[in-house]
Amino acid sequence: MRNHYLRRDWLRLQLGVGLAAVWAGGVSGCNESTAIQEQKDIFGKRGLSDGKFHKPRAIAVNGNGEIFVVDMTARIQVFDSAGNFLRGWSTPTSEQGRPTGLSIDRRGRLMVADTHYFRVLFYSPDGELDESATIGGTHGTAPGEFGFVTDVIEDKEGNFYVSEYGVSDRIQKFSPQGNFICQWGGHGEGPGFFQRPQCMGIDSQGRIWVSDACNHRLQVFASQGDKVELVSIYGGQGKEFGKFQYPYGLVIDDEDGVWISEFGGHRIQKLDREGNPILSWGKPGRLPGELFNPWAISILPDGQLLVVDSGNHRVQRVRL
Repeated sequence: MRNHYLRRDWLRLQLGVGLAAVWAGGVSGCNESTAIQEQKDIFGKRGLSDGKFHKPRAIAVNGNGEIFVVDMTARIQVFDSAGNFLRGWSTPTSEQGRPTGLSIDRRGRLMVADTHYFRVLFYSPDGELDESATIGGTHGTAPGEFGFVTDVIEDKEGNFYVSEYGVSDRIQKFSPQGNFICQWGGHGEGPGFFQRPQCMGIDSQGRIWVSDACNHRLQVFASQGDKVELVSIYGGQGKEFGKFQYPYGLVIDDEDGVWISEFGGHRIQKLDREGNPILSWGKPGRLPGELFNPWAISILPDGQLLVVDSGNHRVQRVRL
């Protein structure tokens, strides 16, 4: 891992209605000055009506650039790429708790980690529930049973990976038909174990990156059939560059850049495909460009980041 990092301190210069332009100056590992223009936009604020949020928790973007956000009311709201509200619906029931994960499968369906109902739900982009595709639904530790489901992703072969915590801090792998293949993990601090695996991503090599939130680290695995191998571990608890404080959100871009939102660190970090930290952005606060418990992160087709600024009841659009 490199012992020199790119550090950026951001200075807010001006704020328009819903749009701020920020100039950042920094020093690279080669001691070259940089000046990077950052554009951001904000949509949502605290509330229960369309387009507003109450502690948004997860986000996903489909191939059309539509943005899906779920909040603590169990509402799934859909926005266009500019942040305009389009439509919305709620999960079937939410008395026990609300979803904490969203992702898009290869068919364009929205996959919902229905956390406190121990299952994964599949919706069309218009909100039609495909009950036949549901994975799980039974609380337990046996294969195909779940504790609190946090996320689901699909690999190039159509296999699904589901992360959970609470009963078994583990990841289970299922076939495209929803049949159990294998599992790994368990509650603990050692390599290969988890304490709240909150979010996952798959890079171009098919490696599975896991935000091991309460261990304040990322773990990377290779999975082939029913075999799983631990590849790397990055991070550890701390405020330093390259360390984490409750990494909740994770998304991987087209160049295998790994973006992490730190729920407890109130910032975004980016790692390269080898796990080297190359960028850090954000600080605690309520102003544009500041964060309060950022829960999740996603990427628009044009490369802009979407940060679920949960404690501020909003989504920030950022280009870094």
